[in-house]
Amino acid sequence: QVQLVESGGDLVQPGGSLRLSCAASGNIFSIFAWAWYRQAPGKQRELVASITNGGSTTYGDSVKGRFTISRDNAKKTVNLQMNSLKPEDTAVYYCNLAPQFTPMSWGQGTQVTVSS
Repeated sequence: QVQLVESGGDLVQPGGSLRLSCAASGNIFSIFAWAWYRQAPGKQRELVASITNGGSTTYGDSVKGRFTISRDNAKKTVNLQMNSLKPEDTAVYYCNLAPQFTPMSWGQGTQVTVSS
C-alpha cells in the first residue's frame, strides 16, 4: 500500500515563500498524475495544482502565478513551491493522485499558516 508523507509546512508572514514536499512509497509513482490539495478550517478540501506523468501542470485560479508544482520520479516526490503567500492560503496541504483517479489513503498533511 502506498503511503504519502507531506512535509515543509510552517508559519510564514504574508508575502513569504514555502516549499512543500510529498514522498510516496511503492513503485507506481511515475505512472500517475499527482496533485496537491488543501483544506482550510470549515471548508472542503480543494484542488491546488496537478501534474501529469509527462510534466504538464494545472493550477487553481487562486494560486496561478504564485505556486509551482513539480515532480521527481527518481525520488518519488511531488513538490509545491509557494510564493507570495496570502493569509487565505492558510490550510492543511495534502498530496494525492490527481482528481481523475480514485485517491489513495490520505496522509496527515502539512500545516501552512500565513499570518503576520
